[in-house]
Amino acid sequence: MNTKLIEALKSALFVCATILLFSACNTKEEPKEQPNILFILSDDHTSQAWGIYGGILKDVVHTPNISRLAEEGVVLDNCFCTNSICTPSRATILTGQYSHHNGVYTLADALYPDSMNIAKVLHENGYQTAIVGKWHLKKQPAGFDYFNVLPGQGRYWNPILKTKENWEDGYGGGKEYEGFSTDVIADLSIDWMKNRDKTKPFMMMCHFKATHEPYDFPDRFKHLLDSVEIPEPASLFDAGPETTGRTFKGQVLENLRDRFLANTRDSTYWAQYPELPFSVDGLDAKEQRRKTYHKLVKDFIRSGAAIDDNIGKLLDFLEAEGIADNTVVIYTADQGYFLGEHGFFDKRLIYEESLRMPFVIRYPKEFNGGKRINDIILNIDFAALLADFAGVKKPDFVEGNSFRANLKGETPDNWRHSMYYRYWLHLVDRPAHFGIRNQRYKLAFFYGQPLEKEGTQKETTEPAWEFYDLQKDPKELHNAYGEAEYAAIIAEMKTELIRLRNENGDTDKDYPVMQDLISTHWND
Repeated sequence: MNTKLIEALKSALFVCATILLFSACNTKEEPKEQPNILFILSDDHTSQAWGIYGGILKDVVHTPNISRLAEEGVVLDNCFCTNSICTPSRATILTGQYSHHNGVYTLADALYPDSMNIAKVLHENGYQTAIVGKWHLKKQPAGFDYFNVLPGQGRYWNPILKTKENWEDGYGGGKEYEGFSTDVIADLSIDWMKNRDKTKPFMMMCHFKATHEPYDFPDRFKHLLDSVEIPEPASLFDAGPETTGRTFKGQVLENLRDRFLANTRDSTYWAQYPELPFSVDGLDAKEQRRKTYHKLVKDFIRSGAAIDDNIGKLLDFLEAEGIADNTVVIYTADQGYFLGEHGFFDKRLIYEESLRMPFVIRYPKEFNGGKRINDIILNIDFAALLADFAGVKKPDFVEGNSFRANLKGETPDNWRHSMYYRYWLHLVDRPAHFGIRNQRYKLAFFYGQPLEKEGTQKETTEPAWEFYDLQKDPKELHNAYGEAEYAAIIAEMKTELIRLRNENGDTDKDYPVMQDLISTHWND
């Protein structure tokens, strides 16, 4: 072969090899975009008081910024907690695990710093992480570049918050901040975001104390609802099991009435309620319950208005900073709350008002506004969603699943059709129970055992079943367990309940008393 031709071929091969090598180097996958995350969590701010979920209070609540988020984002219509009480729900949000796996069963349990949580995962993957406000998990927060959190429940006025530098376990340590808790927490959250490292994405968890009892509010909302007549739920005067077939007493409004009266008599009472004194002198039992209800709801709505006000402040900051389009904003509550339904206040139960977690998310780059999703989403799913947004593979410790596709209207074929719930903090009036809910029906077994969990009452209650057809009876006013027309459905749900208990590893194998109860009462 001609020497010149050979040299030309060698040269051509060299050029081709160089081009291929260069191309290979430049086909490396581009790093996924990591949006900022602003996760806003309130305490007990139940869906009945959001307006966007309808209900009898929709025209009297003051929630323009929640409505703004809903118009610009996606609302979850079937988001539920797996254990409706503050500390366990917060632990589940962070760990993506059921209570029986993260070890936080009751209000007395702690999330230890060596536990895995989603903040640690995001921190390890390039995020700045911060939490301000209510922590409620006892031990020092871990996985956060910065934290400034309330000791325990914290107080509404001039709150004390604790950083790493002044931390003490329990109620010691910290620094007092002048002002109303909701305002202080939002302002501290904004201060941190202003001073962040702007070369990195961030996850800010802004956790309000409101609307937790004693439902306080700043002076600017003092006259909200002054002359407004508050509608009453149909079940406000529910007298007890004899009217609905429910199997327990519950936390009735008369207990709240007694707290209002106790605080009226004693200014050092553990809860400092607004708008005292409170009196029921000369009122019969029905009117006493009505007056207690109206005070509860007005205070609750005013407390929620301060949350909404500060959500607006946070959203305005993102706009002014020029990062609104690249920030995922989530607003949710740690569980629901009764506002007079069944004659109750508080939470804990598998009933809808307590079980439901209101949830709205906005991310302009990915979701069109004004959408609603009906899929069953659980708080075990939140950590997986945050990992997904961060471009991180779902951590092995997370039991839930990302619902990012659901938010885009692309629900996976294998998405859950039913959910498992368990409340462990046994009290005689609100017994420990587990249950299952699907899109139409709900079945619960109130087993009534303390199982040596912290904070439980030792006295047990008689095991009982409850079943509700949520299509025919959306307010759960008729326990239909034992009715012939539902026998086949209940049998199917019991089978599904066993499947979910096995799938989730909550089989009570370490509790012989539970094995005996289930064996004895499963076919009642």
